[in-house]
Amino acid sequence: MCGRYAASRRPEDLTGLFRVEKWEPSEALAPDWNVAPTKEVHAVLERPLKDADDRRPVRQLRTLRWGLVPSFAKSPEGAARMINARAETVHEKPSFRRPFQARRCILPADGYYEWVTGTEERELEVKGRKKRPRKQPYFVTPADGSVFAMAGLYEFWRDRTLPDDHPQSWWVTCSVITTEAETGPLGVAPAEGPRSLADIHPRMPLMLTEDRWDAWLDPSRTDPDELRGLLAPPPTGLMRAYPVGTAVSNVRNNGPELVEELAAPEVGTLF
Repeated sequence: MCGRYAASRRPEDLTGLFRVEKWEPSEALAPDWNVAPTKEVHAVLERPLKDADDRRPVRQLRTLRWGLVPSFAKSPEGAARMINARAETVHEKPSFRRPFQARRCILPADGYYEWVTGTEERELEVKGRKKRPRKQPYFVTPADGSVFAMAGLYEFWRDRTLPDDHPQSWWVTCSVITTEAETGPLGVAPAEGPRSLADIHPRMPLMLTEDRWDAWLDPSRTDPDELRGLLAPPPTGLMRAYPVGTAVSNVRNNGPELVEELAAPEVGTLF
């Protein structure tokens, strides 16, 4: 799954990296080292510009809210539960089927966080200790320092309680597509700990390599079978994972120190 990630790249850098044609500086977001569900995030997408005579798709950098609200939803209350869409079923689930065909995006990130319960902590839980076991967070990021381009979907939802001209009458929300975690060796593994991403968690965000960006963002591609082919996992060995401090577990904490590598895990003995 993907429940938290880091996104520190400046909008100016993202526009160049993804060859963005249109973005509004007023929508620029500050670096966020602890992106949590329902927060606003940057997304790269292609669609015609609003009120423009030319209806060609334009690549844009937009600000969306993480947690997809289906267009048919009566309220946005379930958004925090729809932060992820499974690659295996995204083409058939009612909430994701239409966005998958028509509204795909890329969610740029530095990497994502995942938590593993240490062996000693698990043993205490098995013995009946009521205290909730602590988990060791890991940060997963491209080994070469490149952007982690997560495959995503976006959707529009109309708040019928507000008038048409209200600035918040329309919500634009998104979801991260996840896939089975890689079982092959990490590109760079920690000195002690997991040897593969699957050792950390069975799911991971689907990373799109640069050769798939154009096809994924192209709204003229609507054939589900063709689009599903773009959901193949990237080559193995592109990622590294390392332990970080447990401060990231609190959503109120934010800053570059959250992705600083620890010499050894803080929680118990892992693996």
